Formats: sequence, structure tokens, C-alpha cells
Amino acid sequence: MLDIYDVIVEPSRRRIMDRLLRSDASVTELVEALGMSQPLVSKHLRTLRDSGLVRVKGVAQRRIYSLNALPLAEVDEWLTAYRAQWNRHVDALDKYLEQKKKSKEDEAT
Repeated sequence: MLDIYDVIVEPSRRRIMDRLLRSDASVTELVEALGMSQPLVSKHLRTLRDSGLVRVKGVAQRRIYSLNALPLAEVDEWLTAYRAQWNRHVDALDKYLEQKKKSKEDEAT
């Protein structure tokens, strides 16, 4: 299985994932939606499939691709510490803005 970080670093693969997040799609639908060539879409789909981020099923003579976000849990877990730090900064900004608002209200009275 491919390293999930190596897979999602590629912008075209993220665009395909974003499209599949909305609904399952065939290669043709992805080509039309993303304005990419069929060989390029197929290449990226193969990488996404090999990494486990995309599933494929046969429907009649078409292959339909769907997103499997489960492998992204590893990325989400890694981001947890960064998210906590970001939240601390946002909380500090909220506190600062609240103090500024209270200070202006006190000056007005």
C-alpha cells in the first residue's frame, strides 16, 4: 500500500477526491468535471485505488469510482496536535476581541 501522504500531496488527486466526495463517478464523468485528460484521470485513479482511498465497482460495462475516506484517519490523527495549537490561537484571539469590545463599551459609558 502506498504512503497516504505521498498520495494526497498531488493536487490532481485531491481534486478527484473532492469530486468523489460529492458522489460516485465514472472515469468519463471525472474527465468532464475536472477538465483533465482520460489517461491522466485513469493514472491518478489507479494511484488512489492502490492507496485504498478509492474503490471501484463494475456497473454494466462501466467502472464506478467511490471515495473511501477511512485511510485519511491517519492524516487526521497526525493533524490533531496542530489543530489543538490552532484552536489555542483562535481562543486567544476571541479573548482579546472580547476584551477590546468590553473596553470600548466601558469608554462609551
